[in-house]
Amino acid sequence: MTPQEFVAKWRGVHLKERAAAQEHFLDLCRLVGHPTPAEDDPTGERFTFEAGASKQAGGQGWADVWKREYFAWEYKGKHADLKKAYDQLLQYRESLVNPPLLVVSDIDTIVVHTNFTNTIKQIITITLNDLLTPAGMRNLHAIFYEPTHFRAPQTTAQVTRKAAEEFALLADSLRHQGEPSPRIAHFLIRLLFCLFSEDIELLPKGLFTRLIEQGRRNPQTFVILVRQLFQAMSTGGYFGADLIRYFDGGLFDDDTTLVLNKDGLEILYRVSALDWSNIEPSIFGTLFQRSLDPSRRSQLGAHYTSKDDILLIVEPVLMAPLRKEWETVKTAALDLASKRDSASTPSLRTRYANELERLIGSFLLKLSSIRVLDPACGSGNFLYVALRLLLDLWKEVSTFASSIGLPLMLTTNAPSPEQLFGIEIDEYAHELAQATVWIGYIQWLHDNGFGLPSEPILKTLNNIKHMDAILAYDADGKPVEPEWPVADVIIGNPPFLGGKRILSFLGEDYTRSLFKLYLGRVDPKSDFVCYWFAKAGKLLSYSESVRVGLLATQNIRSEINRAVLENILEVGQIFMAWSDREWILDGADVRVSIVGFDAGKETEVRLDDVSVTKIHSNLTSIVNVTQAKRLNENANICLRTDEKGGDFEIPDTLAQNMLNSPVNANGRPNSDVILPWLSGIDIVSRPRNLWIIDFGINMKIEDASMYEQPFEYVNKHVRPERATNKREKLRKKWWIHREPGVAMRNARRTLDRYIVTLRVAKHSIFTFVAGNFLPDVRLIFFARSDDYFLGVLQSQIHTVWFLASGTRHGDGDEGGRPTYIPTTCFETFPFPWPPGQEPTDDPKVQAIAQAAKELVEKRDAWLNPPGLGETELKKRTLTNLYNARPTWLDLAHKKLDKAVLAAYGWPDLMTDAGINEDEVLARLLALNLERAKAQPAAQSRLIEDDADED
Repeated sequence: MTPQEFVAKWRGVHLKERAAAQEHFLDLCRLVGHPTPAEDDPTGERFTFEAGASKQAGGQGWADVWKREYFAWEYKGKHADLKKAYDQLLQYRESLVNPPLLVVSDIDTIVVHTNFTNTIKQIITITLNDLLTPAGMRNLHAIFYEPTHFRAPQTTAQVTRKAAEEFALLADSLRHQGEPSPRIAHFLIRLLFCLFSEDIELLPKGLFTRLIEQGRRNPQTFVILVRQLFQAMSTGGYFGADLIRYFDGGLFDDDTTLVLNKDGLEILYRVSALDWSNIEPSIFGTLFQRSLDPSRRSQLGAHYTSKDDILLIVEPVLMAPLRKEWETVKTAALDLASKRDSASTPSLRTRYANELERLIGSFLLKLSSIRVLDPACGSGNFLYVALRLLLDLWKEVSTFASSIGLPLMLTTNAPSPEQLFGIEIDEYAHELAQATVWIGYIQWLHDNGFGLPSEPILKTLNNIKHMDAILAYDADGKPVEPEWPVADVIIGNPPFLGGKRILSFLGEDYTRSLFKLYLGRVDPKSDFVCYWFAKAGKLLSYSESVRVGLLATQNIRSEINRAVLENILEVGQIFMAWSDREWILDGADVRVSIVGFDAGKETEVRLDDVSVTKIHSNLTSIVNVTQAKRLNENANICLRTDEKGGDFEIPDTLAQNMLNSPVNANGRPNSDVILPWLSGIDIVSRPRNLWIIDFGINMKIEDASMYEQPFEYVNKHVRPERATNKREKLRKKWWIHREPGVAMRNARRTLDRYIVTLRVAKHSIFTFVAGNFLPDVRLIFFARSDDYFLGVLQSQIHTVWFLASGTRHGDGDEGGRPTYIPTTCFETFPFPWPPGQEPTDDPKVQAIAQAAKELVEKRDAWLNPPGLGETELKKRTLTNLYNARPTWLDLAHKKLDKAVLAAYGWPDLMTDAGINEDEVLARLLALNLERAKAQPAAQSRLIEDDADED
């Protein structure tokens, strides 16, 4: 059949839908040279007329034509409402395996709606006249052979990003006119909701765009007309000849309008050309908050937390138990449906039918009444994703209900925004959260064929509070804990702020009140996120059913922070955790931990998406090294190093000038206060030959100033910065290092050399340093100088303990770099013999010392071979050596490990593949607890010292 023959036949046909549909479709097959359904698929399993499908609103429906993975097709009679036909397909599509194209036709016109995931939806219309053109035939051919031809090149995320970028320009335009930021934000959120409402047909189609076009010609007209429109939206009523729905919801509670200049209206005109029905709510709030808030403008083009990331929390915490319950309900429902259909009497059939309706209805009621709280909701993306998942499950249940013949009007008890509760302190985010939730909800209804919400379109979301989630004040100004709304599920992403930065970010008064309020529950050195964990954990004592899922920095696993998790484990359990995940925070890549906990009801426990028996407070499921106790025998060996707290370091050339200067007026040389200095990079890379000006622990200014050149250098480079420091001690004694490390200095004086390792490093490397060097805070200092002691520390036995009891720092190297915490990694580590009690003449001690000495000598020989040029020497670093790990280095370490295991009496733990790390941990923990039990009870204590994380 040719296009001309097809058009000639069907142009004059006025048959009703049922009489014409199948013949029309068969002719389309002939027109594009495609086999008919019966020819292509005699079984009707993948291509058929009258494909069975369950309607979401109840009852059994049919798709007029269906081809698996290509299209679902619905026919209507001439001049019928094709939008209703499309809504029907939206209700069928899950049962028809979500075909990429949803096609509706009234004989004269074929309308193709795309149904691809994560791309903007497109509508392509093919008329009879179009079929007489190559483009029209190409589109028709693509329906049958190549549905991806219709896939839009833009994703929903790209459209949302473009909209946010344009609104940033619009906000700038208003800001330049002198409007305050809160008024700008409120007005622009109104505008974006109008644009969305127009494209989704909550407002009359094209209405708002026409107002913008008129405004381009006369800006004053735009102000007048938009004010009138806002007034109509606030109450419902007429705007000219158009009937406007009742919106309100707080967003349109008055007719306040800002004046847009010509440039602003041009921006708004460009914005109106976007398809606002396709914006992505899961990122909408984040991007628009950046566009409206000048302080976050630089993040506008940066990455954002994706919906897939949010699902890592929302799916296991909120949805997993609901899905599990639904499977149980569905099994019981199928059994009742079978009994109903085979009932021997009408009364028995009625009984089973009523039980079935109650069973399904009860579960649907649960979905529409479960309360979800995000106590740091930001711009609402977690709440939106939660609502979307609840709605999707509700739709699945509704589909099933209709398939077993339940004549229920299920749309009356669907999940809604009223179930969502939020707390947010930022004014931009608070208002955007409400818009995000409502836009997402309305979009879901529209995209699933359920029409529009009842009026008022926007119910006021008083359940999203603009307040501080962790600190409030009573009428007398006394700090009190704010009450959180009662919820079944708590999810969210509390603010990330290191414990040492709380004071500088939040101020002295707030910080003092916070510390006082949570005294005994949250250590003052803890990260800010711990306060949300503490409040949520407290709820476990009052509710056995509440489930919590919160995001944290991966530092939540460290010694100080994990105390809040230990408190949670006293009344509940951690049932889900990601110990270390990539995340996007304010546009930057970070590493996080995700923690889900409850009162102990969850039976499935998963860590890093693997089923485990139990999750400990350090977010591991292996040997619980958090039980380890500090050993008195290890005290006063691993000591805090020097933290300079300013630009005290100087290059070699300047140091030499000062060292070679004449003796000062006090008769002393500058070498008294200028010392060779080492930081972490000097250990794992090449030494930089830096020096540091050091006036000791507490030298008076009168004495320090006598060292004229060093003192004047510090006066110029350190004093200005110290003058603004919040700590009075540092302001007053600006020439003294922030934390000089008194115990370390005292120990260092007695040693010709000492041992160091990096506090944060990719590789666990221990090495000797000459005693005249002052070690920086980035190094860990050990007051020992013998090969045996370094050998035990450098062994894999100690490394396994260190990795299990330490934490990680930073965002690179697959989860940040291992961080050595003296109190947990060293003071709990049981040496083969208590330090100082090792028998130096024992062959086992000597074997360790010899293996360690050989390892150090081989490393040093590789680092500094004779005759190598400067360029090649730069490549000779410990980092590069351990990255390559040549065979000779590996063998040297294995020899050392074997000697250390022999000293413990555990040679069985050494295999050709390496050591049995899990068993090493288990035996080390047992040895720790055994020795801790033997020490005085008053000193046998759980770890509680500062981890000293920067």
